[in-house]
Amino acid sequence: MTTSTVEAAEAGMPPLSLLEKAAKVLSAFESAGPRLTLTEVVQRSGIRRSSAHRILDQLVQLRWLEREGRDYRLGMGMLELGAMASHHNRLRRTALPHLHALHESTGHLVHLTVLDGSEVVYLERIGGSDDSAVPSRAGGRQPAYCTASGKAILAFSDAPLVERVLRDGLRPRTPRTITRPETFRHELAVTRERGVAFDHEEGYRGVFCVAAPLRGSGRAVAAISVCGHGVHREMARLAPAVRGCARSVWQSLFGPGRRPEQRVQAAGAGLVPGTPQPSMDDMMTWLRFSDWM
Repeated sequence: MTTSTVEAAEAGMPPLSLLEKAAKVLSAFESAGPRLTLTEVVQRSGIRRSSAHRILDQLVQLRWLEREGRDYRLGMGMLELGAMASHHNRLRRTALPHLHALHESTGHLVHLTVLDGSEVVYLERIGGSDDSAVPSRAGGRQPAYCTASGKAILAFSDAPLVERVLRDGLRPRTPRTITRPETFRHELAVTRERGVAFDHEEGYRGVFCVAAPLRGSGRAVAAISVCGHGVHREMARLAPAVRGCARSVWQSLFGPGRRPEQRVQAAGAGLVPGTPQPSMDDMMTWLRFSDWM
């Protein structure tokens, strides 16, 4: 038994879970050099050698670690997760003043969301006590197909991502949920034409939303939405305001007159101006081709 295991047993503490052991293995790389051997991981983590070896192998399969000979180092999976957190933090920090301004001007609940697989994830929620009836929270998730934000992003995404959402199923959440694939594709086509997406009680009864994609000339990377019980009576006023907010956030992120594709090329990504951006199934792929890291 290792020292930490013995101490835990003597203190009457329960044994570490697999997740806790994996966390200790990863933590061994925090203050170390770029590479560690199995023996060094065992010494730094306090995990038994056999357990540490199994966990290291699993982390290599997950791409969280890479193995070269007898040495281990942090892998692309960990770098992508770190870049994702950095990207989301920058996006939220940049968007926050614009979201507050939109909330003040409309009087409704405002969301900032990104797409993760077939779901939208709420990065920010700006609203007051009167908006408590809208079931959303920062860090929460909703199916993309029945939210205005999800439709706004999907309308400006690759076709394979839309097909993935359709394969996962358009299950009815309310009597107004769009459940037919062809109707949903038509809804996305209309969204591309008008530049905003609407949710007419498709996710929750009594909740209406209007959302605009956060994008330049390419694919959407996020969406900004206004939601509430009275939104359906103000669609004509709210749609331009939401579009304007999305434009302002994009300009704050990238600056006017310079497309993100150009910034990617300047960073040495090897993209040619005027060519389509690389295929993105989700935000993780976007990170590989952006300089938001």
